[in-house]
Parts: sequence; C-alpha cells; structure tokens
Amino acid sequence: MFDELSSKLTDSLRRLTGRGVLTEEAIREGLREIRRILLEADVSFELTGTFLARVQEAAVGQEVLKAVRPGQQLVKIVYDELVTLLGEKQAPLAFVSVPPTILLMVGLQGSGKTTTAGKLAKRLKAEQKAPFLIAADVYRPAAIDQLRTLSEQVQVGFHGEPGEQDVVGIVRRGIEAAGKARARTVIVDTAGRLQLDETLMDELVRLKAAIKPHEILLVADGMTGQDAVRIAKGFHDALGITGVVLTKMDGDARGGAALSIFGVTQAPIKFVGTGEQLDALEPFHPDRMAGRILQQGDILSLVEKAQANVDEDEAKKLARKATSKKGLDLDDFLTAMRQMQKMGPLKNVLGMLPGVNPAMLKNANVDDNKIRHVEAIVLSMTKAERSDPDVMNGSRRMRVARGSGRTVQEVNQLLNQFKQMSKFMKTAGKPGMKMPFGGKSFPPR
Repeated sequence: MFDELSSKLTDSLRRLTGRGVLTEEAIREGLREIRRILLEADVSFELTGTFLARVQEAAVGQEVLKAVRPGQQLVKIVYDELVTLLGEKQAPLAFVSVPPTILLMVGLQGSGKTTTAGKLAKRLKAEQKAPFLIAADVYRPAAIDQLRTLSEQVQVGFHGEPGEQDVVGIVRRGIEAAGKARARTVIVDTAGRLQLDETLMDELVRLKAAIKPHEILLVADGMTGQDAVRIAKGFHDALGITGVVLTKMDGDARGGAALSIFGVTQAPIKFVGTGEQLDALEPFHPDRMAGRILQQGDILSLVEKAQANVDEDEAKKLARKATSKKGLDLDDFLTAMRQMQKMGPLKNVLGMLPGVNPAMLKNANVDDNKIRHVEAIVLSMTKAERSDPDVMNGSRRMRVARGSGRTVQEVNQLLNQFKQMSKFMKTAGKPGMKMPFGGKSFPPR
C-alpha cells in the first residue's frame, strides 16, 4: 500500500533529518521535493499546495526542542498534516437504533463494488450486525449470480430478481425481505457504469429518495489516481456520499486518490480493500495510514489483526514450549506458520512493522507460496522426524524431498533455519537474558 509514495517521501525526509541545523532554505528545498513526490503520486494540485503551505507555516514557526533534532520535528509536522489530509480520525459506519441500517453501495463499473459488498457483509456478520445483501444491478450480466454466490460464501440473506428491471421496486421488496429475516444491516449493490452519466445518476437519485439510505458508500478503484477524485466529486455532488471504500490498495496504487478524496469531498474513507479474499477489507485509520506512509509502522492494526486471526490459547502454548527445555519441534513450527498465514499476505504483515521499507520488501521477493512449500516438506516427514529433526540423515532428506515435490536443498535450508530459530528461542528464554535495544526477555524467576 503506497509503496512508491512511502519510499520517496521517507527518503526525502531522511535527508532533512540528517542535518544538524535545519534552515529555512533547507525547509523550502525539502518541501519542493515533497511537492514533486505528491504530484507524481496523483495528489491534486490544489491540495498539494495547501498541504505544503501548512507544513511550511508550522515548520518555520516551530520552536526547536532541545531533546529533538530539527529534522525530526519536521517529520512530526508532516505526519500531523498527513493525518489532517486523510481525514483526522477514523469514521465508522453509522448504525441506526431501530434496524435495519441501509447501506447503498455506488461506483463505476470495474471498481470492485459487488466484491466489496460481500467483504462488507462478512465483516458486519463478524460484528454481529446480521447483514442482508440486495442485488440492484440489473444491467451487468451475471451480477445477480455473483452477489448470490458471495452471500452463500458468507452465509447471509440475499434478495435478487433476475429479469426484473424496476430497480426501486427490487430494493423495496428486498428491504421487506430483510425485515422478515430480522437483518440489522442491508447492503444494496447498485449498477455501475463505465463513466459518469445522467442515466446512472438519475437512477441512483430516485433510489436514494425511495429508500432513504443511512450510508451512501462510494466504492472507488485506488489505482485510478486523479480519476478517482473526479469520480468521487461527481457522485458526491449528485448524491451526497457519506463515505468512501478504496479498493485494490494492495496493487501499485500511487496513493493520490486516498490523499485527495477527503480533501475534495470531505467524505471520509471508511474502508480499504487490500486483497481478493473476502476478509481483505480493513477499516481506514488516518493516523495509522500516515504512520505507514512515513514507515513508522502500524502496530495497532497488526495487533488487531493478530487478535482477530490468531488462536490465543495456541499462541500461549507455543510461547511456553518455546522457552521450555525441550523447545519447539517441527509440528509446533508448522502451527506457528499457519497462525501467521491467517493474518493475510506476509508482505502486508511485514509492512506494518516500523522502519520496514516497501522497496526492501519488493526486493526481498516475499513469496507466500513458500509457506505452502514448508508445509509440504514438514508433512512429508514421519511423526518421529518432526518431533526430533536431528534424526534427519541424508537418505531421510532425499525421501522427504521426493514426497513433498521440493528439492533436497530446500529441505536442508528448512532444517537449518529451524535449528537456528530453536537455538535463538532457547537463548532468549533464559531469565534476565539481554535482548536487542536494551530489553530483557523474561524477569528472573
């Protein structure tokens, strides 16, 4: 997410933070570079100018703290202004006290609207909001079947009327069906177009007047740059959108759409799509996103992701075993790998750690398939071999390589890495053992 923008912006700020004294001329020079970076990332010209003016005003008038280097203060100012540019605070969905809450999904064709409706239904189901899906796209072939399939995967209620063209009637009857099913939220998937046009808007305006939705969510493709901003403004002027969902943010999105949409429409970004899976929809937090862009990490989102996907009892069991005399075996190692896999693509997880450069991850060629390769190798071993990897001699390694469809070199590499990890875990688990950055692993017992 924002890989290129993050790398360039952080490099520019790093050059400034390396200076012992930060002069007004140095600030102007740095801001010219930041201006170029933001414009290349498709941030709107007007917003870029406003953003830089605010940064310069705050930086020039800032009293230098003795404990903080001038360049670090500038990073803090840029961070604060990025948070403001992105919407300042997280904007959750607004639910009504008397259900159902009606969410109207709008957007252009190809923005990922129908898939996003399914993702949102899955998230709301996990939050005990009892979602119900209504297919109001009567123009795109197979749109109704696609939404029905998603409803079956998520196991939520669904209403669609193949062959019917009266969109307002379909949605009204769908809301009635949702009420009978005791749904608490209704997600209406509307038709998209290849571009903004009067026919599309007229239909949506009539639908809005008929059903009075509590939220109008624009689903915008995060890879379209300035077009996403123009689209957002068009929908906002016609409908008064209450929020935005940016999709395809796991791709090569330059970031300009996310940095511009709130400033242009004042409609907050509520969610971002980070993958094709139904659970790849994240709430948008302006402060956390600004931290990610400046490579300060997003530990809070990482913790929340871990809490939602990792079995706490299993994690505690692994932690106890890791510091025991026996240590972990390959079965435990496989369990830990599977727990990590539940948190999503490894690249996304690593990207939430402070100081991790997106370019580093790109060059490192992080491949999630390698986890499957490790699983194949471990499962090709006998129970005794997984329990005591030291018994793995040459012939056993060749047998495991053939059974897993991997090479002997990969088997050797896995066993060596496991041995090193086990040694480190045992050393780190000793009472009072010094850890990096001056910490300790565990207090003396």
